Amino acid sequence: MKLLTVFTPTYNRAYCLNVCYQSLLRQTCKDFVWLIIDDGSIDNTRELVNSWIEENKIEIKYHWQKNQGMHGAHNTAYELIETELNVCIDSDDYMPEKAIEKITDFWKMYGSNKVSGIVGLDSYTDQTIIGTKLPGNLQSSTLFDLYSKHGVSGDKKLVYRTELTKQYPYPLFENEKYVGLAYKYYMLDKQYELLLLNEVLCCVEYLPDGSSLNMFNQYRKNPRGFAFYRKELMKLPFTSFSFKFRQAIHYVSSSLLIKNWKFLSETPIKVLTFLAIPFGILLYFYINAKTSQPKALKTIFK
Repeated sequence: MKLLTVFTPTYNRAYCLNVCYQSLLRQTCKDFVWLIIDDGSIDNTRELVNSWIEENKIEIKYHWQKNQGMHGAHNTAYELIETELNVCIDSDDYMPEKAIEKITDFWKMYGSNKVSGIVGLDSYTDQTIIGTKLPGNLQSSTLFDLYSKHGVSGDKKLVYRTELTKQYPYPLFENEKYVGLAYKYYMLDKQYELLLLNEVLCCVEYLPDGSSLNMFNQYRKNPRGFAFYRKELMKLPFTSFSFKFRQAIHYVSSSLLIKNWKFLSETPIKVLTFLAIPFGILLYFYINAKTSQPKALKTIFK
């Protein structure tokens, strides 16, 4: 069995998926499976992928499902993956030609069941590192500590042990398509650290139809998913007061969006959430304004 699964959630991205495919063909190490989770595409994604499968240049597995959103596609991927390690490469991203080789060599040298996986670097397509590099004086760290204690910024590429990513499935909410993917990562942070690999594993292009560039709309359209996410982050044992307070503000805002007037009784930290209410109301109005929902003032007290 191969060591690594590269999985790619995709939704109507046939127009750009070939860039990812070509990058996988160029890999100097072929010790991987490419798993494509087609999250309900209605373009020619299926036909395109079938043509690549017929080429038989790399091992490809394809799975179509009704649209569930990015987190639902991740759930399915983790259910299907059989290799020891997995990494998500989005449909508009690609891997440098030695990325798989660097992952597999590094894991064979340092990997164990005492860590959750590897964290590496993302870059833009011009090879500029996104944010900062990883601390050179550390061999391992939790993802949370990298950002909160060690000054790391910018998106990073995560390679996880599959037996761990099968844990903590993302909840699915009716008529919603988004739950923060970091929920699972922070849950794993409670048990394990990640090995640090200061190498670019993924080249990223933020397309106009990508979720990163539509966050305000995501927030407005998926309030239950965001409320769940913020509640779970408030429960984390290793976070600061200011971090928990920010989550409480967002939790209040999301609760108002779904008119959940029981939010104070449902929060894991009642006093903190009570203090966050004025700021949560302001955020509620701000989100509505940014997403062209001008009737917020009338609807909040219905």
